[in-house]
Amino acid sequence: MSLLVVGSMAFDSIKSPFGEVEKVVGGSATYFSIAASYFAPVRLVSVVGRDFPRRTIDKLSSRGIDLRGLKIADGETFHWKGYYEYDLNTAHTVRTDLNVFRDFVPDLPAEWRDTPYVFLGNIDPRLQLDILAQVRNPRIVALDTMNFWIEKSPQLLREVVRNVDVLVINEAEVRQLTGEFNLVRASRMLMDMGPKRVVIKRGEYGVLHLSDGEIFAAPAYPLETIFDPTGAGDSFAGGFMGYLASRGTRELAERDYRLATMYGSAIASFTVEAFSTERLEALSRDDIAMRVSSFRSLTEFRV
Repeated sequence: MSLLVVGSMAFDSIKSPFGEVEKVVGGSATYFSIAASYFAPVRLVSVVGRDFPRRTIDKLSSRGIDLRGLKIADGETFHWKGYYEYDLNTAHTVRTDLNVFRDFVPDLPAEWRDTPYVFLGNIDPRLQLDILAQVRNPRIVALDTMNFWIEKSPQLLREVVRNVDVLVINEAEVRQLTGEFNLVRASRMLMDMGPKRVVIKRGEYGVLHLSDGEIFAAPAYPLETIFDPTGAGDSFAGGFMGYLASRGTRELAERDYRLATMYGSAIASFTVEAFSTERLEALSRDDIAMRVSSFRSLTEFRV
């Protein structure tokens, strides 16, 4: 089944202990779409400037990603510059240039309004609410956000949270949004607002997935080579939602959500092995299946 994503496409300039790159392709919707495209048809809504490389747009299209919702505007593409120290869980922002993204107003093609799976990337909550007003009876709506919007638009963000099924968020943001340090209690507080599930991205410590009466923890994959964690969370969300969309029309069970968590974790573990989307684009379904199998062996034990 089709999957709609609304989010940013960007240039990233990144420095980590393992290298440095200038203005490589990034953005939440870019990572999400590539990851999800391994599982389901993706419909992408975003905006880029005239400086965005045509070859990247063509590569996205060649993956079966529908780009009728992508606007190419006069001006420059959104640009984020930041760095990581040896603690790769924390990104330090040097500058953020919104550029054409500042005036972005998402408008869904009419035939996309019935898309069954919807992912709201970490953009302005008023834009997320605008998308929610345009879609009709989706099966699942998932939401991501970031500390900037928690600080700047907390009331609008809470309104979005009340109207989604799944909240995908990192542990610092969970604590910031709720004021509660304990992640289990914080997740219960968030589910009381409306979402049925809270999926907490914990970087090198894996993922914590909570729903009513259920807690599932997935480890991070132990890697020897890590270059850049940028986009890992968005890739996780793409794998997670893409897997759910691939299940078709049948009713989703708890097992489906747990497998989605593992597929998302597998995809994210590849993303960090190179800068930008380079490693993410080069995967095969066999690569992903083998990594999921490796995750299974990490946690298997007998008593």
